[in-house]
Amino acid sequence: MEKHEIVTPLGYLPDFQTFRQAINLSHSPCNCLSRQDYAASPNVVKMLEQYIQSFTTGSIDAHKEGSKHWIKDVGPIVESYIGFIESYRDPYGSRGEFEGFVAVVNKDMSAKFSQLVASAERLLPELPWPKEFEKDRFLKPDFTSLDVLTFAGSGIPAGINIPNYDDIRQTVGFKNVSLGNVLAVAYSTQKEKLTFLEEGDKDLYIKWRSPSFEVQVGLHELLGHGSGKLFVQDKHGKFNFEPNLVNPETGETVQSWYKHGETWDSKFSTVASSYEECRAECVGMYLCLNREVLKIFGHEGTDADDVIYVNWLTMVRAGVLGLEFYTPESQQWRQAHMQARFVILRVLLEAGQGFVTIRQTTGTDGKPDAIITLDRSKISTVGKTAIEEFLRKLQVYKSTADVESGRALYSRYSEVSDSEPERFLSLRETVLLRKEARKMFVQANTRVEADGDVQFLNYEATAAGLIQSFVERFPEDDEELEWNLQELCRSDLPYWNNV
Repeated sequence: MEKHEIVTPLGYLPDFQTFRQAINLSHSPCNCLSRQDYAASPNVVKMLEQYIQSFTTGSIDAHKEGSKHWIKDVGPIVESYIGFIESYRDPYGSRGEFEGFVAVVNKDMSAKFSQLVASAERLLPELPWPKEFEKDRFLKPDFTSLDVLTFAGSGIPAGINIPNYDDIRQTVGFKNVSLGNVLAVAYSTQKEKLTFLEEGDKDLYIKWRSPSFEVQVGLHELLGHGSGKLFVQDKHGKFNFEPNLVNPETGETVQSWYKHGETWDSKFSTVASSYEECRAECVGMYLCLNREVLKIFGHEGTDADDVIYVNWLTMVRAGVLGLEFYTPESQQWRQAHMQARFVILRVLLEAGQGFVTIRQTTGTDGKPDAIITLDRSKISTVGKTAIEEFLRKLQVYKSTADVESGRALYSRYSEVSDSEPERFLSLRETVLLRKEARKMFVQANTRVEADGDVQFLNYEATAAGLIQSFVERFPEDDEELEWNLQELCRSDLPYWNNV
């Protein structure tokens, strides 16, 4: 199995000591009470107070209030967030999985993201929907590049737009986070292990994969998740849009909207997470064609052309690789992002004109293989038009709470069949045959010494190192933790008997 280690820059560690003193949630949420004296500002104190209420009473409203204070804590050197956050793993797409992270700011890359934030109000009008479907006021977020010290959860993302409460994102704001040291290792690969690309594309892909993904993550998080208006009728019957507004997809006045108490997740339910990730990915692809954006990240001339090509090629390849996360027996997708990328692949294949092709073949080892081609000369024409039309539909259906049209559109592109010419079910078998071993992330720990100094603990990039890291993360209650994990395992066992 491939093993990689995330290394956190040591130069930032003194800042972590302050954080370690400020908040320690490893044993009880009430430990926040004793940490408030170390809070950097009254705003952080209020945030901790709301966290305490949420974690001791189960109040979602309290966590939402704490998240509002967290948003207002702009530009900290050490960043953290905790709670029931992502709903990807919930079959109903609504219940959040508990997670928390601690990370330190990468100041150089954060400066580029700050430039992107400053350009956001000029870039938003370029998105392919009428201005009435965009937020009345863009709430400029805190956008930083972070190097993860600890990420506690079932997975480590490359970028995050949080909080996930869409009503807060619409009215108060949000924070964007790009996890730089995750990007550095999560998408690295060796040329001989790079699947489904033509030989002529492999060197280019390896060279520009990380730089292009930095651009995509920045646009995805800031202008993807950060864009678009929801049409709402409040409890007093007042609308936040003009009643005679025309729906560009129907040519008629808007017929649907979110009523008081309804949210994006409650309306679109099981499809909401993947649909939104797809919309954000499309925004990234669409706006990466903008030369101003590429210049912010230091890419000009032929380098900028290569970044665009590799970004689009990466998305097409990701759509193919995503087939691993489709279950034919239940006809269900198991991962929101992978479904989103497959949908985009289908959109680009449907565009025709030889823009994207997938050719199933036999590899040099005699086993089934496939080759992806993307005509880079048609990205700004055929490709842009296809994404533009699809993205406008995604946004209009989201804005107007048109669940029926949104689900029908997304379900159609999510279908996986073995019909010609792509034969996706057969291609899925090839993907499983050729898949690279899943990477393991070995996370560092810190330990506060008796004299108050913070010790940085690093581990080998092996399975043993991963286990040692986890064990040493909970030195004071390891026996209780092990007992709890065993109990959880036993209680879940009946659900795994037929797997």
